[in-house]
Amino acid sequence: MQTIHSTAIIESGAIIGNNVTIEAYVIIKSTVTIEDNVIIKSHVYIDGNTTIGQGTVIWPFASIGTKTQDKKFIGEKTFVYVGKNCEVREFVTINSSCGENSSVSIGNNCLIMAYCHVAHNCIIGSNVIMANNVMLAGHVHIEDYVVIGGMTPIHQFVRIGKYAMVGGFSRVTHDIPPYTIGAGFEYEIRGLNLVGLKRHGIALDIRKKLNQVLSLIYTSDLTLAKSLEIIEETIEMDPYITHFIDFCRNSTRGLSGRKRQSSNELVNASIDFKELVIPTSV
Repeated sequence: MQTIHSTAIIESGAIIGNNVTIEAYVIIKSTVTIEDNVIIKSHVYIDGNTTIGQGTVIWPFASIGTKTQDKKFIGEKTFVYVGKNCEVREFVTINSSCGENSSVSIGNNCLIMAYCHVAHNCIIGSNVIMANNVMLAGHVHIEDYVVIGGMTPIHQFVRIGKYAMVGGFSRVTHDIPPYTIGAGFEYEIRGLNLVGLKRHGIALDIRKKLNQVLSLIYTSDLTLAKSLEIIEETIEMDPYITHFIDFCRNSTRGLSGRKRQSSNELVNASIDFKELVIPTSV
């Protein structure tokens, strides 16, 4: 069964699933797929090769799947995927992608609050919360369980690691490592996102190891490459530590809040790993 208001415009070719509610003055273009149990509030506009996952709710005046604002776009076939059980709030804009067969992808169970913008080629994981007026430039990659405070711009090509919490009114121009918390116009890492890690059941021994890793990377004078080498030699590996190392090693924009060091800089500092300060509150 479908509930579709008489003023809604649904072009021929659009695929509408079961138990879908479409309110007044919604416009859905011919290449759109709406899966089961979706609710689309009034005045929403959905265009392009867009798929809206099961159980998602889209609030008034959101615009999804429209042409990218990237001036390199020359009419390629692109896609937008919004996952299951998401909430897309009022006036959110989610553009389509740039580049043949490329896509903008949003995972499951995400909350994208009012006035947020998701630009071309962005990838957003599952269980992500973006507060009001978060602005993603092109090619941003946000991993699972990230929380971003309101009024925060994210520079193009930036990556934000899983379980990170980004304070509101921040300016993010470099990659943010997973499991961390930070904020600031000149973004600073303040430590581990301990509340988030505890809420998601990440064990104390893992939190302690993550804190050791973070301390070595952010409080020593070693280069990033040397820090990662020491971590691999001295800390027992697990999926969390491995992900942290891989994230840092694959950073192309550099890590937020870490002083910049050239790749050929001589490492004169020495550090006793056992003497790193590890807060007892982890």
